[in-house]
Amino acid sequence: MLMRIQVRNLAIVTNLECDFQPGMTVLSGETGAGKSILIDALGLVLGDRADNAMIQTEAARAEISALFDLERCPQAHHWLESNSLDEGDECILRRVLVRDGNSRAFINGSPVPARSLHELGQLLVDVHGQHAHQSLLRRNQQRELLDAYAGNRKLCEQTARLHREWQQAAQRLEEIRNGAQERLERVDLLQYQIEELTRLELAEGELQALEQALRRLANAGELQRQCTLILTSLYDDEDSVQSTLSMCNSELQDILNLEPSLSDCQEMLESAEIQIGESVMALRQYTETLELNPQQLEQVEQRLGVIHDLARKYRCRPEQLGARLTELEQELEQLNNTDIQLAEQEQRTFALEQEYRAQANRLSKKRQQAATRLSREVSTGIHTLGMPNGSVATRLEPLEDGSTSANGLERVEFLVSANPGQPLRPLAKVASGGELSRISLAIQVATINCGRVPTLIFDEVDVGIGGGIAEIVGRLLRRLGKERQTLCVTHLPQVAAQGHHHLVISKESDGERVETGIRQLDERQRVQEIARMLGGVKITPSTLNHAREMLELSKGPTSQPVRE
Repeated sequence: MLMRIQVRNLAIVTNLECDFQPGMTVLSGETGAGKSILIDALGLVLGDRADNAMIQTEAARAEISALFDLERCPQAHHWLESNSLDEGDECILRRVLVRDGNSRAFINGSPVPARSLHELGQLLVDVHGQHAHQSLLRRNQQRELLDAYAGNRKLCEQTARLHREWQQAAQRLEEIRNGAQERLERVDLLQYQIEELTRLELAEGELQALEQALRRLANAGELQRQCTLILTSLYDDEDSVQSTLSMCNSELQDILNLEPSLSDCQEMLESAEIQIGESVMALRQYTETLELNPQQLEQVEQRLGVIHDLARKYRCRPEQLGARLTELEQELEQLNNTDIQLAEQEQRTFALEQEYRAQANRLSKKRQQAATRLSREVSTGIHTLGMPNGSVATRLEPLEDGSTSANGLERVEFLVSANPGQPLRPLAKVASGGELSRISLAIQVATINCGRVPTLIFDEVDVGIGGGIAEIVGRLLRRLGKERQTLCVTHLPQVAAQGHHHLVISKESDGERVETGIRQLDERQRVQEIARMLGGVKITPSTLNHAREMLELSKGPTSQPVRE
């Protein structure tokens, strides 16, 4: 809901501030007082195209800001959160026009492109007027309004979800089909690689055994020399370790006769002598196995070379070649199952399409039923608004070539015939601005509980009407105001008397400059203003009584409290 607007240095407005309330607010004033300037200012802060010529002559810049309450506008909350501009239940829009530069736009203090103001503005305010852009002229909005009227929200969400899932499945199916040649080439490559790694026949632990054998064969001569040297020191020399241990053990045996406590030492020497003997035996056996075998060395080197070459080829460590073979075999198995995948994907895609079409057909049927009701209700509405021969129809037009969309199988368009004998034409092509405004009003009233935009503005919706029809227009606007904030610029007292609140825009001059101001009227002032609107050079007691009567009638027994 619009809570406040402030305008500075725009056209004939130097500094204007105005607070707004829930319900229907009337804006009136003498012709040329500046009512259109206020609407234009609101349009600028909502993202309309800026014109620097609107800046006051003596000013370098003009500025418009508007404060909105978002408590009943979840779609605006969502938009702000999605754009990281959310600051709670209030939102400030600001537009600055610079004489020697481009205009600037701000949302909650953050600079944004003007198109962002426009996107958010469409969620906050809907302007209906002879020349104002209206959301109702957009076919998408007409479809959304019909669906809201029909109670199709869940059905629309399900249809959109199924269409999305169907399209994703169809895309995956196309990818599988288009990948057939690449798949065959990949299968050939995998088969070759698997055959190559299978021929390697790399056994568990073979790599470690080959590396050990390579070290032994490559150093066989040095190993023989070192083993011989050790054997000589341990056993073969006259002063070998074995001989020395044997002598020491014999001497210690003699000492034991004198000192039995050395028996433990004697046991350890015997044990050492035994271990030296076993070590000598093991070294002799190992030395016997050592031989210089260039042919075997070459075979080991070749085998290791093949293993390392394949590891480099398949970009893994030699010990990972077995795991790489398993991976390739698994991939080949998956590719060989592609025919099964293709069949399954075809079945899934077909099932989703059938489910979507069934849901979309249910949506089309509900839309058609609602379109008949809505057309009848809006036609009745415009008959009471000075268009007795007018008619409104809601057309459901199938998409071209049997195509589909997330929104269903058809387009929705509001058609209007304003006069007898005239064919039904799209709402956007209705020639008369006044007729368009009244048709929009009738549609808004018929769908009063369906709209999501919290603030409606009707700019001179009463052009070309008067008398009883004007009073009906006023009552309809008042009825709208009980559900959503409604601002109405009017010249007719019958409309003005129906407002919950009344603002007057006036123009004053000091002989040098003209300024526009705005003020809230109390009950006494409202009587005076409505009497002025009733006309006449002189406001008589009779005129004032008439004005009071109109205000009293607007608060009759059918009046209901405004929704805060």
